[in-house]
Amino acid sequence: MPTISINKKQMYYYERGQGFPLVFGHSFLWDGTMWEPTIEALSANYRCIVPDLWAHGRSDLPDYSPYPIEKIAEDMMSFLQALKLQRFVIIGLSAGGMWGTHVALNHPENVAGLVLMDTYVGSESKESRTQYSQIMAAVEQAGLISPLLIEQLMPLFFSPLALETKPEFVKTWKQNLLSLNAEQASAMFAVGNEIVNRNSLLNRLNSITCPCLIMVGENDHFRPPHESAEMANHLKNAKLEIIPHARHISNVDQPEVVNGILKQFLGEVIKS
Repeated sequence: MPTISINKKQMYYYERGQGFPLVFGHSFLWDGTMWEPTIEALSANYRCIVPDLWAHGRSDLPDYSPYPIEKIAEDMMSFLQALKLQRFVIIGLSAGGMWGTHVALNHPENVAGLVLMDTYVGSESKESRTQYSQIMAAVEQAGLISPLLIEQLMPLFFSPLALETKPEFVKTWKQNLLSLNAEQASAMFAVGNEIVNRNSLLNRLNSITCPCLIMVGENDHFRPPHESAEMANHLKNAKLEIIPHARHISNVDQPEVVNGILKQFLGEVIKS
């Protein structure tokens, strides 16, 4: 099992393919397997590197709390430096886009391109912060993710088409969350609480000069398209794509559409 040691903690990752490095950041409440439909399409031409966020997948739990998104980004950069990567494209969905933006801001010489999917790097509204924080606190206290919560999340994460056509994919996601022990569930949602209470980066986005691609599901309730439009307006060199009929995990909902857009963007960025 490939891991990188960061501050005496093990970060799990997998990689596939050869060529220019692509670094994938997954959503909160998932792990690198989320990217399988994308890796399958891109690994023929690129080196795809897929780490698991702390307290997610097979990576260790963070050694202290709170664990802000800024610290996660620092650890991800340490991970990439351990792999001796000089230049790469970051492709981040939801939480992956948040830490990916920090890396692009703090290490512009390393980031050749930035893809932000179903994410928002502004602050949460007061209402959503309160709502999310209550969920996080309840899970931390109970030490488990209830089947009811998972059932409520499913139609927000996945479109009806994905629920119908990818039942095994969805089943694995559900089973992974239900199998978490109390320590894992509490640590995962402690990380989530810091994601919810993040500081806004909107006013810093205009300092990002690398090519950027923003994609968002047309029906993403967590991160509605107007947030992506707001980020695009702050970036100097960004293209915005709305993915039809997709919800929060747009690369699973509409893999052919997402993969086609990614291939075109990567061809332009890496060629240049």
